[in-house]
Amino acid sequence: MPTARAFVPGHLTGFFGVYPDPDPRVAGSRGAGLTLARGVETAASTDGEPGVWLNGEPAAVAPVARVLSSLNAPPIQVELTSELPVGTGFGVSGAAALGTALATNALLPTARTVDDLVSVAHAAEVTAGTGLGDVVAQARGGAPVRLDPGDPDHGRIDALTIPRETRVEWVVFGDLSTESVLGGDTDRLTAAGERALTELRAEPALSAFVRESWRFACAAGLATDRVRKAVARVADAGGHATMAMLGHTVFGVGRALSNAGLDPESARVAGGAHLKTVDGTDDF
Repeated sequence: MPTARAFVPGHLTGFFGVYPDPDPRVAGSRGAGLTLARGVETAASTDGEPGVWLNGEPAAVAPVARVLSSLNAPPIQVELTSELPVGTGFGVSGAAALGTALATNALLPTARTVDDLVSVAHAAEVTAGTGLGDVVAQARGGAPVRLDPGDPDHGRIDALTIPRETRVEWVVFGDLSTESVLGGDTDRLTAAGERALTELRAEPALSAFVRESWRFACAAGLATDRVRKAVARVADAGGHATMAMLGHTVFGVGRALSNAGLDPESARVAGGAHLKTVDGTDDF
């Protein structure tokens, strides 16, 4: 049996609101973000030792386990290779879940549609408590704006029109537990997210996205002193930056961070998740 590979872009969320529901396909978030050309590659095979590996090490990745269970997959080896750090606001768990769904589906005798697989991955991440909107955004790509929560059958998603080859820069200061934030009182956070989404829809531009994202981070009480100092440094240099949700990561577009004398990593904004053939070329 050949190995099936999938690529899912990283996703930097600028702001969001939490919308729970007993049905994980309906639950989710409203908000906006950017997807990156750097992300997670998933290789699924029935020939290797069953289990999940992340960057070469055995790993327990709850959304991945839930995806495999939902697909009724046979014993399978899932190798996840992430170009981005875990727990710092890049949507790695969502990318792992969606990549596993896409790659595993390619090995099964009865294939599902892409929307079905996005739904499976979204529900798995919501149930695991590791995210609410990354999966649907990563499936869409670009600069997705989540207008309604939920999977493709229940949610509604749009996107900002942005220049081709838009560059995103970031600096990571540390991780932040998504579960701890989502498991607490999210009323203040959701109210701030609603305000940000209203402003962005009134002015659907990258500049407004970064501006409203930073207002959200401050209003929601998520911005740490170190993040505030970095964003202020960028502002002093004439640029704009904000905080990734959820992680102690500062990001901006263009060369905003470089111009401020920081030492960022960078990537271009990317398209959505896709299945790859064994030789690495795009399959669809």
